Order: sequence, then C-alpha cells, then structure tokens
Amino acid sequence: MANVIKLRKGLDIQLQGKAAESRIKLTPNGRCALVPDDFVGVTPKVVVSEGDHVKAGDALFVNKVYPEVRFASPVSGVVTAVERGERRKVLCVKVEADKEQSYVDYGRKDVSKLDGKAVIDALLEAGLFGYINQLPYAVSTNPTVMPKAIFVSALRDKPLACDFGYEAKGQEDDFVTGLQALSKISKTYLGIGIQPDFQAELQKRNVEDIVELTVFDGPCPAGNVGVQVNHLNPVNKGEVVWTIGDPTVVLFIGRLFNSGKVDLRRLVAFCGSEVKQPAHVEMLVGQEISTLVSNSYDAAHHVRIINGNVLTGRPTTKEGYLGAHSSEITIIPEGDDADEFAGWIMPRLNQFSTNRSYFSWLLGRKKYALDARVKGGERHIIMSGEYDRVLPMDIYGEYLIKAIIAGDIDRMEQLGIYEVSPEDFALAEFVDSSKLELQRIVRQGLNNLRKENA
Repeated sequence: MANVIKLRKGLDIQLQGKAAESRIKLTPNGRCALVPDDFVGVTPKVVVSEGDHVKAGDALFVNKVYPEVRFASPVSGVVTAVERGERRKVLCVKVEADKEQSYVDYGRKDVSKLDGKAVIDALLEAGLFGYINQLPYAVSTNPTVMPKAIFVSALRDKPLACDFGYEAKGQEDDFVTGLQALSKISKTYLGIGIQPDFQAELQKRNVEDIVELTVFDGPCPAGNVGVQVNHLNPVNKGEVVWTIGDPTVVLFIGRLFNSGKVDLRRLVAFCGSEVKQPAHVEMLVGQEISTLVSNSYDAAHHVRIINGNVLTGRPTTKEGYLGAHSSEITIIPEGDDADEFAGWIMPRLNQFSTNRSYFSWLLGRKKYALDARVKGGERHIIMSGEYDRVLPMDIYGEYLIKAIIAGDIDRMEQLGIYEVSPEDFALAEFVDSSKLELQRIVRQGLNNLRKENA
C-alpha cells in the first residue's frame, strides 16, 4: 500500500482552456531542432556539421565538460543549421527530417539482468542520460557522482498541465521498465497524485517491488520533484540526488530498453484560454510548433505562446520548437492591449486574486482567462509571509531569497538552497506583491553557488 503525504500549503490556479482528453492529429512540417538551453547546466559542443545525415539516436552535441554525455537527435534527416548567438553560444541544432525515418539500433536489453553501471552506459550511449537532473543546483546531472537516491514525480499539477496518467495509458510497461532501470542505479522514489486508475495499473505490475511509491495529496506545487525530495529524503550539503520532474523521460528510458531505439515522442497538452479547441497532440521533442498553432487562435488578438506551462514555461513564437521537458504548449492573452475603464477601482469579477483584493473570490472555483501582465512594478521585498503560504517545504523562502540577493553564500546554505530549484518558487513569484522575478533570482543563486563550489 502506497504512503500518503497530505500537503496543505500551495495554490491551485483555475484557468480556462484545459485540454480535453482527446487527440488531434498533427502533420509535421519536417523541421526539428534540439536546443541546448533545455538542458540546464550543459555547455554544448556540437559534433555534427551542416549537411551531415543523422539517424534518430545519433548525437547532435555533447556536454563539453563531460563529453560522454551525448544528446540524441529526435529524427533522422539532414543537419541544416547550427545556429549561434552572442559569443558563439549554440542556440540550436536544426535537422530536416526524412520522409522515412531510420533509427540507430542500440539493441533490446533485459533490464532485470543489468547492473547500475550497465544502465548508465546504455543511457550515455543512446544520448538520454542528459535528460536526468540533479539536486543540488537543479542542473542536468553527470555520471561521475552517484546519487544517494533517485526521485521521479509523475504528478503534474500546474495550471492546465497534461495529465500523465492519460499520457501513459497503454505505455505502462515502458514506464515500469524505465523505473526498473533507474532502480538499478540507486534507491528510487516515485511520487504520484490521487489517480486511482493510474495507481491500479502500476500496482498490477508490482511497481512497489521496484520503487518506493508515495501519493501526494495537496494543491500545486505538490507535483514538484523538489517538494517531494524535501518530504521524503532531504538533500544535505555534500549529497546528490537525481531527479526526474518530467515523467515522460522515464518513458524514453523504458522505450530504449524495450525496443533498442531512441523514441522521443510525447503527448502535449495544447491549451490556454486563447486556443479554439484545446486538446492533446503527439509530438517529438524539438518539433517545430508552427503547424500546431497555425489557425488555432484568433490572429487579431495579442497573445503569448508559452513553451511549457504558464508558471515555468518560456515565451516562444510560431517558429519555436517543443522543449525537451515541455508537456504543454499554452496560449494566453498578452494583455498589452487591455483597456480597463476605471482600472483598480472596479470590482474585477473576471480577475483572480489570492488576497481577496477583487470581488471574484465570492464566485467560488471560477475559471479565469488571465493574461501575461505583471500588474505592478518591482519594489523592495516585503516580509509578509506570502511565500510561505504557497511553499510546502521546510525552508524559510523569504529569508532565502534575501540571502541570494545579498550574495551571502553561508546564509544561503543554512537556509536550504541545496534543496530547491527555480520551479519551487514559481507560485511564490505569482503571488509576490513585490513583483520580483524569483525563479531568475534562485537560478542566479544556484549558478553562483555551483561556481564557488566547483
């Protein structure tokens, strides 16, 4: 029987435009690109040239610091461009897909007969190892330091998130194979939500003999892998845990061992209040999203297209590419053309507020069509306790942010920076009356700490 952990702190933001449990068929345009920025902490070294032909599973670039960590092409085709930015930073490697796809055959493997080193070697060879992250620092991990544990979160609870139970339907065997492979490396924890059907499928396959299964019952951000680490096996200085906050990565791993091929297909929720018919669509990592978003919203509206969810995703364009860890493509109003009569003095029944500033709190669990406006300017941090109400972790969020801004490394360590990642502060950023970019601040603090400890 799975353990149940009840969380009280957090906030579920009800938004319009949730994807229906139906699938739309997408005809891809053949353009694909792998973006190194999707793998935080990786310094890419491109190992292909324009004009090269690659198969799905061939490496496009490697981690310059750990060259054994490769990153596989999602498709077979011709490398059309290696785009670079300032100081020759690699922005992406573009591939024009073949009409008939071909794959590198890495051979099927019986995971039950492998040890941890063999699993890691297989993931390195196939270019999938870089999809695993680590705490501390919340970066793509490396194979030189073994973890004390591995954490997988299969609970997606951010606004408009794609339900993993729906995505994994029919792929439970691949998911369990992926978990079994990870468990060969170190003790593995799996966190899920209250999903009776999904839990029943896992228990049918005796997943509790492979991993420690825990049900997290509570509002967002209960699905954050950092929150789950904090409640199950916190990270102390000098310790490392590997984390997979994107459960589709476990499917990638399971498919590799069951089929011998790199298969980077994933189910994506096409959602948001501006989308005419929100639904799910199967896409490849790195696939251009222009064919998905074309004619799907009113072109007369000013919109923001987000690669990911509304809290942690990145703004993109029609010519953008599906992120390596993105399970949603979200379209919401930009808000730069909003014209509100009398502004703040109105009751604002269609606006959401966490502190009852608007009368909309009288309407219960209403769904809102929120836009991307900040609604205020950045100001000095206010010690109000508002972070703590949405941060279900045993840390002092406001004091930690102040320590990061001040650059006080000793204080940051004492306040638990090794346990957090930027996404853990996404909700705190949403409710922050000081309008600070908390996720950027936390990322900057983690980068500075990583540089100091290098």
